[in-house]
Amino acid sequence: MRIEGLKRFLQKMARLIYGLSLRFFIATGILFFLVLILCFTSGPFWVFHWLGTSQSGIPSPPQYIVLLGGGGMPSESGLMRTFYAARLSNYYPDAQIIIALPGDINDTTSSVCQMKKELIQRGVAADKILFEPKGRNTRSQAVNIYESIAASHPKVSITIVTAPEHMYRAVLTFCKAGFFNPGGFPAFEQAIEGDITFEDKDLGGRQVMVPSIGKNINLRYRFWTHLRYAELIVKEVFAIGFYWVKGWV
Repeated sequence: MRIEGLKRFLQKMARLIYGLSLRFFIATGILFFLVLILCFTSGPFWVFHWLGTSQSGIPSPPQYIVLLGGGGMPSESGLMRTFYAARLSNYYPDAQIIIALPGDINDTTSSVCQMKKELIQRGVAADKILFEPKGRNTRSQAVNIYESIAASHPKVSITIVTAPEHMYRAVLTFCKAGFFNPGGFPAFEQAIEGDITFEDKDLGGRQVMVPSIGKNINLRYRFWTHLRYAELIVKEVFAIGFYWVKGWV
């Protein structure tokens, strides 16, 4: 009897797990299909744009420019953020730059030192560059920077430079750490200014059963760009939710 009862229990659990798994995969498929449809619209761009601009702005001339390091150096995120931090430094030459990126500041080949070299090459004076190499995420970086520059001066003016999708969470995290009205300078990429349309027939190759896409910029580029935006948005939404649950924003 016990064996029969155990078998019935296991069968019920198997049916339950199968049903839940089936519903999960169906829901995931529907969600993925909806995301693909949205990628043919401007929706992902505007959500991405909102993440980058809703908390950005420079309310007052910064005393410190906080450069939140992305990946290693060189990398797309690292170079983009460094480019914008150097540009902001040119606007506010009296501001010091704090590079917040884990690494060995005594190793000249480390990413954090390579980021400093990139700033110097873009005209930033070496004596204006500081490091915060101990923080392992945005929360610890914000806390460490607050303790080093703002504990005794809570109204010190800072502007954060980071990726657009990260700007919303970064500014709220620094506010939660104790900073008063921090600014934000998102590192948006720039689109090509030139005309990139073309006539397929002018380039040769097969013309039969192959659609002409030379003038279809949406299919050639925008769809894939929006798909990347959608990926970044989903990842950031989960990160914001985690920070909210932890009480970090």
